[in-house]
Amino acid sequence: MQSLQIPIWENGEYDFPYTFGFVPKIRAFLHEDDRVRPAMLVIPGGGYGYCSEREGKPVAMTFYEKGYQTFVLPYTTNLFFLKPLENQPLRDITRAMRILRANAEEFRIHSDEIIVCGFSAGAHLSGSLALYHDEILDLKYPDISARPDLLLLCYPVITSGAFAHKDSMRALLGDHPTEAQLEKASLEKNVTSSMPATFLFQTAGDGAVPVENSCLMAEALKKAEVPFAHHIFTTGGHGLSIATQELTDRKNCDLFTLEQVYTLLEAWEKGLCPEIEEEAAQAMIRKFYPRKDPAYIDPSKKPNDEVAVWPLLADQWISTMLEKR
Repeated sequence: MQSLQIPIWENGEYDFPYTFGFVPKIRAFLHEDDRVRPAMLVIPGGGYGYCSEREGKPVAMTFYEKGYQTFVLPYTTNLFFLKPLENQPLRDITRAMRILRANAEEFRIHSDEIIVCGFSAGAHLSGSLALYHDEILDLKYPDISARPDLLLLCYPVITSGAFAHKDSMRALLGDHPTEAQLEKASLEKNVTSSMPATFLFQTAGDGAVPVENSCLMAEALKKAEVPFAHHIFTTGGHGLSIATQELTDRKNCDLFTLEQVYTLLEAWEKGLCPEIEEEAAQAMIRKFYPRKDPAYIDPSKKPNDEVAVWPLLADQWISTMLEKR
């Protein structure tokens, strides 16, 4: 396997505050033969506050083993609600998509078979990419489309309405969003027939992002006559990722997705970010620093055999959708 790290922004292009040297990078996991394959771009969740390591490399390796060239994008996040993200994550993901298409030959991928797989808030970002990619202009890649060819939305944040995940919306839009911003962030209200075919899954018992989120999106896709699959599993909570025992044992839970978190917390420890309150910083240190220990296991994360079939279902669905084109 060939592993690459690809910065998406060049010097002077990225200036989001409170990043203290962090710049988003794609992590690639490529087969070393000459076969040209579909690409899977994985977008971790984390409430737009961080990018979960459980939804990064473990997912990428699952689909790598199914024959895809896989990529993970840890995009810009907002752990302490210091400045609304607004369109910065969307700028990150559109640039990443254009890099993949522009370098399809080097990465040995089909430029018209790029699947985006997002989790939770990362699924909101992935859906935003599908809907709003044309709004983000890029002088470096003016003629390269950022539209995904297919979309996998895993326990997605979809709406800013009654069933919203409020912290995701706060990190994205701030404490005082306008009605226009909220309307645009409610993805189900903006689906059109040009949206890519979409695979959705969630659990009925999701206590963090209500199952109504994926139901609202499925209803909107049906109304717009966009092909979709929608799986609701009976058991399990939020953030299950691939839901296997290997994941519970933290196999492949590489911490590269948490680079921005660690960079920010280390800056706070050096006194470089006094805007962060002591209590909030210490809470995040307790949450994230133990993950640096190779022996760390989160006892709250359990495998779920019912949910663990979803990559199999998604892989078959992708094959079916690509064959129908």
